[in-house]
Amino acid sequence: MRVAPLGDQAVLAYCDDEAAAVRLAAAVRAAAPAWLHDAVPAYASVGVFFDADQVDAARVGAWVMASGGREPPEAADSQGTRGAHAPRSPKSFTIPVCYEMAQDLPRVCEHTGLPADDVIRLHTAAAFTVYAIGFVPGFPYLGYLPADLCGVGRLPSPRVRVEPGSVGLTGRQTGVYPLPRPGGWNLIGRTPLTIVDVAAGFFPLRVGDAVRFARIDEKRFRELEGERLNCPGG
Repeated sequence: MRVAPLGDQAVLAYCDDEAAAVRLAAAVRAAAPAWLHDAVPAYASVGVFFDADQVDAARVGAWVMASGGREPPEAADSQGTRGAHAPRSPKSFTIPVCYEMAQDLPRVCEHTGLPADDVIRLHTAAAFTVYAIGFVPGFPYLGYLPADLCGVGRLPSPRVRVEPGSVGLTGRQTGVYPLPRPGGWNLIGRTPLTIVDVAAGFFPLRVGDAVRFARIDEKRFRELEGERLNCPGG
């Protein structure tokens, strides 16, 4: 692992792989030293954000390197309290998708040489991990696509507007557009569920969570339209 400054209120830890980054972020949050603001993983790195009035980047970097996120004795304050970031175990989500609402499925089929049913079968058979959140609030970058679906490039010209719930893929990744935004990924379907509500602070997906896609028809899409994404039992 390598740690470098990230401005004056964060350090960036470079890990061996994505799984190591998820573990490190969870460990830092679980340790919850008093100076910690947040630990944010993104693929094979973790940004550790801290209160610069309590600690400096050199100390935080040394702590991350030495402890791997395990809490040192001085992390607790005089009352024995710790930071506010309790650990959160990864959750599993199933996202229903109507693949009939697929603007770019023919393009994906042409690139992969697969019929549409095989593209859908492979996409729904895979278990994906949320490796990063970004681009717009709550957009999950999900990896990795099955080998037969990899390598499809972005659209030559991005769309001016992609509808919320649109499921796209490009390269080795797939994802869900949570909000209406421009976008250049290949759209292969659409979920009826709300996966982000900014005003309500609803962001159910986090880095490390597991996601599967389930095929539904347009009738079921209309029945579920507007409901919120929830994990089983949640």
